[in-house]
Amino acid sequence: MKNENQKQGSNSRRNFIKASATALAGFYLVPRHVLGGPGFTAPSDKLRVAGIGVGGMGGNDIRGVFNSGKVDIVALCDVHDSRAKASVDAHTKATYYRDFREMLEKEHKNIDAVTISTPDHMHAVQTMAAMQLGKHVYVQKPLSHDIYEARMLTEAADKYKVVTQMGNQGSSGDGVRQMVEWYNAGLIGEATKVYCWTDRPVWPQGIPWPTTPATPPADLDWDLWLGTAPYRDYISNLVPFNWRGWWDYGTGALGDMACHIMEPPFRVLGLGYPKSAEASVGSVYVGEFQRGYFPESCPPSSHITLRFERPGKDDLEFHWMDGGIQPTRPIELGPNEVMGDGGNGVIIEGTKGKMMCGTYGMNPQLLPTSKTKEANVSQTEKRIEGGDRGHYNNWVDACIAGYGSAAFENLSSPFSIAGPLTESVLMGNLAIRSYDYREPRETGNGFNYPGRGIKLVWDGPNMRVTNFEPANQFVKRTYRDGWTL
Repeated sequence: MKNENQKQGSNSRRNFIKASATALAGFYLVPRHVLGGPGFTAPSDKLRVAGIGVGGMGGNDIRGVFNSGKVDIVALCDVHDSRAKASVDAHTKATYYRDFREMLEKEHKNIDAVTISTPDHMHAVQTMAAMQLGKHVYVQKPLSHDIYEARMLTEAADKYKVVTQMGNQGSSGDGVRQMVEWYNAGLIGEATKVYCWTDRPVWPQGIPWPTTPATPPADLDWDLWLGTAPYRDYISNLVPFNWRGWWDYGTGALGDMACHIMEPPFRVLGLGYPKSAEASVGSVYVGEFQRGYFPESCPPSSHITLRFERPGKDDLEFHWMDGGIQPTRPIELGPNEVMGDGGNGVIIEGTKGKMMCGTYGMNPQLLPTSKTKEANVSQTEKRIEGGDRGHYNNWVDACIAGYGSAAFENLSSPFSIAGPLTESVLMGNLAIRSYDYREPRETGNGFNYPGRGIKLVWDGPNMRVTNFEPANQFVKRTYRDGWTL
């Protein structure tokens, strides 16, 4: 049953929208470094940062930017007080909020940039609200929960001219840059196939929504946590981790890991939108000789095949596998050599050879691995100081320098790159979820998944599946009343 908090939440949302509109009408925010014109020196050279979602990975993000030595943490926001405690204790001068809208309304004049490290279903509304106020943003992966959100955020970053970065730190690593140099030097020829895989999920997936509600933790604002998602009663063990396996909040193993693992081949091969997607998934047994597919939950395992069109070249075949599924070991890999990093990895097959890496593009190798030490190519890709550990500094430096600066051009994962990558990642989830509803039979759950038995043809510029209309319901989800992008 809906509680009184929901009514209060709706009023708060309406008040925030009115207040934000009034504020935006009264001033136009620009970076501090340009406020005084040429030669102006800001009162403080430090970037003023607020955090939305500051427990767990959000706490890591706050520490990461703060440890640059160039940041003051001025405001913190989290809907779960005990999860936020470590960050609050570490930054005692920062004002603490539960509602990000209240924080932005009250603090927008005091902050330059925002980190966002919340469940996937809240990324887009929080990021958009910050960008509309002229704030630079660092957003955890995946950039968004659905394809439409990713496109809107990518366009908004350019519109509002803010510095953006997604939290796939491997994009700042040396490994992916080494692979770019090998590929551009022709060491594996023209790429024909890509294989990416992960051992995730390590949280429950492929299960029905529990029928027994539970009491939310006393220090958790459940209505604010739900945010854009449909209202449901709280269930045990959903937070702080297991929400990843439910479509209302998370994006499954694909959303959790593909922005890390698919990024190296995307960068190496300069990929854009896929032209098609196919999906097959694992299922669970819910009774004798009966398999269960639960539309509320991500599947326990999946195999996605994307195809990318390349002008003047054959299509690239791109495979994603999760839930422990892995590609066949390359014949060039020794029987006792580790494929990828064991649980996760990437293999790019070319007309002249193959190369491989682990998560985040780490430990890149040519196959057979003996070729790695023999490779001698010029360094053409600029390295990020500190490699993947420099991902936060990469963003902080660009924020201080400003939109369009040399530091801005050196960003590892701005939305112009992270947006199309996220769209391709989520295209796999669209294929997984493409079902038709049917009347339940005596044995069956009322859902049929014909989209998994065909190739979904994708019109990237217009964000539409052209040959199976039911799939398009998953391009853009419907927010709960009171929430908009």
